[in-house]
Amino acid sequence: MLYYFLEYINRKFNPPGFDLFRYLTFRSAVAAITGLFLAFYLGPRIIKILQKHQIGEAKKIDGPKSHWSKAGTPTMGGIILILSVIIPVLLWADLRNIYIVLILTGTVCLSGVGFLDDYLKVVKKYPNGLIARYKLLGQIGVGLIVGCTIYFSPQFAGINSVTTMPFLKNVNFDFSYMYIPVVVFIITATSNAVNLTDGLDGLAIGVTVIVMLTLAVISYISGNEIYSDYLNIIYLPGSGELTVFVSALVGASLGFLWFNFYPAQVFMGDTGSLALGGAFGILAVLIKKELLIPILGGIFFMETISVIIQRLYFKYTKNKYGEGRRVFKMAPIHHHFEMKGWPEPKIVIRFYIIAIILAIISLASFKIR
Repeated sequence: MLYYFLEYINRKFNPPGFDLFRYLTFRSAVAAITGLFLAFYLGPRIIKILQKHQIGEAKKIDGPKSHWSKAGTPTMGGIILILSVIIPVLLWADLRNIYIVLILTGTVCLSGVGFLDDYLKVVKKYPNGLIARYKLLGQIGVGLIVGCTIYFSPQFAGINSVTTMPFLKNVNFDFSYMYIPVVVFIITATSNAVNLTDGLDGLAIGVTVIVMLTLAVISYISGNEIYSDYLNIIYLPGSGELTVFVSALVGASLGFLWFNFYPAQVFMGDTGSLALGGAFGILAVLIKKELLIPILGGIFFMETISVIIQRLYFKYTKNKYGEGRRVFKMAPIHHHFEMKGWPEPKIVIRFYIIAIILAIISLASFKIR
């Protein structure tokens, strides 16, 4: 909105310096700064409101005993995060851009699903929150909106169901008629994966910052005809505008991390984790990097796989031996390391390091081909 106003002033009066607002890099930087300071401003105020209304984390009997002391810590802090993303995007992004419309719609919708889940658990005291099938229905709905829009929109003609193959030069893969189900699966999977990762103070949000910084670079390159041609990746006119959204998300996430790192003053809850995971999946789909998700989102992937392995092995051994056995001391895998005696900050920092290495590998995949 502010972008349109400043653009109008620049065209009408051409004042010195106003030309800057035309540049994607400048608007992205301003969006990041706006998101950061909004999180700093909103954080303490929303935390006080959550404390006042006793909207706190419930004691998790099935979790590590070391987490029992966290009961009562304000949750639903994803509100801070989402507001600190939406406002900068509305101010600095081109809202006519189809990429911005899709990523903003998907993120807000998934945040709404997470908010409803948190509200039912924390405020209404429903033990399991939103019924799983209704949560899944919301995730599938967002996937269908994104998948159908890309598949049937004339703007994506010729590349609607195509994705880039990592590490292979001039090789793309066409999902063809399976494209929409694949998009639904990706968005559902990534939103749940970040939700599973959000189990230690600062873990999910810190890894998200690393992943999103990488996606900001890829979005910018994908929307630049010269750079995309040089790196032999699919050129997506208009996708560079996603850099504004991703930058706002990085700024907001850093601001939220200020309050969420150990010992956390607030938890994001499903309000934040479902939105962040969904944003990751939608971004990967929009810039045609779906097959890069297991590498770039390796931490999220590892957390999800650990839960799947644990459950399948438990069921298998229970059926075979009459007693369920476990591969990990506890799943997701970050709890496994906790049970081994690793301090929480140590696990988080080491996961950050792994996420950075995976981000470097993801970026290197564009040259090592």
